[in-house]
Amino acid sequence: MRVTIVGSGDAFGTGGRAHTCFKIDALEKTVLVDFGAASIVGWKKLGYDCSDIDAVVISHLHGDHFGGLPFLLLDCQFVARRTKPLTMIGPPGLRKRLDDALETLFSVTKAMPWSFPWKVEELPPRGKTKAAGLAVESFEVVHGCCGIATGVRLDDGKNVFAYSGDTAWTEALFDISKDADIFVVECYSGGEPVPHHINWPSLKANLAGFSAKRIVVTHMSDSALALRPEMESAGLMIAYDGQTFDL
Repeated sequence: MRVTIVGSGDAFGTGGRAHTCFKIDALEKTVLVDFGAASIVGWKKLGYDCSDIDAVVISHLHGDHFGGLPFLLLDCQFVARRTKPLTMIGPPGLRKRLDDALETLFSVTKAMPWSFPWKVEELPPRGKTKAAGLAVESFEVVHGCCGIATGVRLDDGKNVFAYSGDTAWTEALFDISKDADIFVVECYSGGEPVPHHINWPSLKANLAGFSAKRIVVTHMSDSALALRPEMESAGLMIAYDGQTFDL
């Protein structure tokens, strides 16, 4: 399994980072986890082709995590000239929110014949499914204001990628990350508490409870990025766009 950080930013592009997107290459397939509104910029900077994506897994329905799907679909249609099927998996409500986004941003798609079949699969918390052969499991986290928010695990039979999604501190993170080869966890705030997100004191206080082999911090504000040396001293890695991990 190879993991590429396509986008490691928060909703506001802090540090010039693209919206959340992780590229998982395993079993000769490519699965994305999240595709925010600005993720396609990070995708193109890395020279990737949208026709290579086999499936997309969405953690929750905020724009910086799923808002790039309309752009992805239209790139597949008009740029990549895609013909192979695409599956998008996410929490309940994904299909309606995607339809609404397509109608709002590109209303022409309502009557447009697509050159490739695509479908949406809605996965409830603690649900299990397959994405291009990878086992996917979702876990409810605590994010608020967007319906159900989830963290996810992807397993290719040899390696496990785990991701917190956006969340306040919750002990569900221990289940999401259990024995994972890589756990990508949000830490939006450096010190001050911020609703619906993790701050560094909360994450630091719970590090001993994680069993993941690598912990990579993402979705950081300026106050969190300022604490990078302290986080690295605690054994964590800081995500950046273009970073790769061969597991």
